[in-house]
Amino acid sequence: MYLNMMLNSIIIFMDMMLMILISIAFLTLMERKVLGYIQLRKGPNKVGLMGIFQPFSDAMKLFTKETSLILKSNYLFYLISPLLSMMIMLMLWYNIPMFNNIMSLKMNLLMILCIMSMSVYMMMMAGWSSNSIYSLIGSMRSIAQTISYEVSMILIMLNLILLIESFNLIKFSDFQYYQWFMLMNFPIMLIFFVSFLAELNRTPFDFAEGESELVSGFNTEYMSGSFAMIFIAEYGMIMFMMYLFTMFFWGDFKSNYFIFIFMMMVYLTLWIRGTLPRFRYDNLMMLTWKIYLPISLSYLIIILCLKLIILI
Repeated sequence: MYLNMMLNSIIIFMDMMLMILISIAFLTLMERKVLGYIQLRKGPNKVGLMGIFQPFSDAMKLFTKETSLILKSNYLFYLISPLLSMMIMLMLWYNIPMFNNIMSLKMNLLMILCIMSMSVYMMMMAGWSSNSIYSLIGSMRSIAQTISYEVSMILIMLNLILLIESFNLIKFSDFQYYQWFMLMNFPIMLIFFVSFLAELNRTPFDFAEGESELVSGFNTEYMSGSFAMIFIAEYGMIMFMMYLFTMFFWGDFKSNYFIFIFMMMVYLTLWIRGTLPRFRYDNLMMLTWKIYLPISLSYLIIILCLKLIILI
């Protein structure tokens, strides 16, 4: 019985991993198409019908290219950091509650927070081990940015956790059966979305990959399969964060409209990339410490006071 459950869990995990990788492939195509039409051009349209096989040809090209090891780089950390970042992304997806509840922890949100806090180490390792000043500056920027926005992001999560009094993601669906949290928590929903953009190093907060001043940031020295794994981890995290955001504010993950809202949130992250310019770094830090942190703390105090009034 136990062996059958283990085999079933492994098969479901492998199937989920395959589906995530295929979704990431088409997400990259979607982003290139969206950016193309924003910039009044076609985007990929040669490989297959309307460029539908473009992501697969890019993947074949990247994974079959030769990898050159950089002189004086720390080889071990340089090679394993992209693989570890991809593994962390897949571990996060494994904690999302599925219909079969094979891996449905009672405190899966706590597990997600623990794993998410590890992702910054991979970026730091990638930038430091490359032995490049551009990569090092990009990773240092990313560490400061991620740690800063993680504070306000966790405080907002704490607001929602206090509302449902549980760390279980399934409870978020149950408590939003009659009313979405988006309606009563609209201000912190906007702050939460911006914090996710900063966590993901997406435009307008793409300082870790500042092409105009850092060549390509923390991944300047990466090529072939290593670059592809960094790319896969980044786009897998975009999909995961938007899925989590939709679960927090837009209700039941088993409902018909959930996937539509999730795709709209993913599209919004791509649309923002083609629309907004990059922030100044001092404005980025001022935004989180002087604006977002006081607002999220005030909201937390209000919810605690309301809880105490209800208990009294």
